[in-house]
Amino acid sequence: MPIPDFLAETPPAYWLRNARLPLACLDHSTPWAVPMPDPLVSPLAAPLVAAHLKIEAGIITAIVPIDYALDPDQPAWDLGQGMVWPCFVDVHTHLDKGHIWPRQPNPDGTFEAALAGVIADRRQHWSWQELYPRMAFALRCSYAHGTQALRTHLDCGEGQEQISFALLQQLQADWADKLTLQGVPLVPIDYYDRPESGELVNLIADHGGILGAVLYPQPGLRQKIEGIFRLAQARGLDLDFHADESLDPQAEGLRLVAETRLKLEFTGQVTCGHCCSLSTQPEARAQETIDLVSRARIAVVSLPLCNLYLQDRRPGRTPRYRGVTLVNELDQSGAAVALASDNCRDPFFAYGDHDMVEVFTQSVRIGHLDHPLGHWPRAVTQTPAQIMGLQGAGELGVGRSADLVVLKARTFNEMLSRPQADRIVLRRGRAIDSTLPDYSELDELLASK
Repeated sequence: MPIPDFLAETPPAYWLRNARLPLACLDHSTPWAVPMPDPLVSPLAAPLVAAHLKIEAGIITAIVPIDYALDPDQPAWDLGQGMVWPCFVDVHTHLDKGHIWPRQPNPDGTFEAALAGVIADRRQHWSWQELYPRMAFALRCSYAHGTQALRTHLDCGEGQEQISFALLQQLQADWADKLTLQGVPLVPIDYYDRPESGELVNLIADHGGILGAVLYPQPGLRQKIEGIFRLAQARGLDLDFHADESLDPQAEGLRLVAETRLKLEFTGQVTCGHCCSLSTQPEARAQETIDLVSRARIAVVSLPLCNLYLQDRRPGRTPRYRGVTLVNELDQSGAAVALASDNCRDPFFAYGDHDMVEVFTQSVRIGHLDHPLGHWPRAVTQTPAQIMGLQGAGELGVGRSADLVVLKARTFNEMLSRPQADRIVLRRGRAIDSTLPDYSELDELLASK
């Protein structure tokens, strides 16, 4: 898809003509918007709106029906019915682990081997000088693919938190005009029983972060969860948990988080990622938990790519269970459900490229989020933006920043059938250089053993 010359520099007022907008991504500034029939009558059809968008000084200043007569003297880019999305929001990543696979592969693909490999790699390599180029590489991928904000979990303990959160602060400054970054400490829940945990809480509060922990079955888990809720309430911090990342039906951290929020009337944002064990519990028990999650307003982040890679993996045996949480049931209950990339090219997931189009496409296929697609486009745009507290991000509307992803695909069926490698990313209305960084840039860094 050729980019008009006027988009190479700071553009004047111009129109994106003949676009197709996901209805799910429109805010309330276009009351005339009605879904158009899918010209290809695809079973994967989802509501699209035919429209022209006017961009001025990096802002969407008008969204008008396709029969609106445009000023012929103003520059216009005819998209040929191509789709226009808001830039994506990736609410669960692990930038500090990213791209270490060439140096630290997972020998058998299991969760246990992944954990051991990352711990060994961290203890040997994770200095400021080593982390910065890897994390920046990941951000360059995200930005080129059309992401505008992301949240990363950062391994902490053994002094690593001082390095990683200082580094995150530097990256936030370096990328301030391109990406919004948030950080969450990744520690087991019982870390907060240790005396040194107070220093971590202070560090997170000082950096404006989100308090987090990994939840897994253990004695006194309910009390430990209550403890971290009280810490967060006292410091005015939101919470983001890794919950139940296994196929053990007895793992019910998600349920305990929901019950604790209701009991303590916690006022901050609470998010739980993974929640794999929900998929192995009896239907009645799982539905009880889902109802609690909805009542407690817990946001759930599904991470299908990583969960498919790790869960139910045994040598020489085809997996029976895939570990993807009950996204449809959670969504139907009214819970906020987002989709995110999680790990990329590390022992927890050998693949991935920080690409939210891939995350969306694969999640639709894996989770049967189609027939119809409905509002699922929000799961990689508006919903994660709301989880991160980003007002107006992930939406299309008059007055919104023109942070857009332009696809050649005219329908969702076309989008879901090809990787959209020829997409064009606009930030503040201007086309960015979306060339991906070359893996060879990391060769020297990853050569050390």
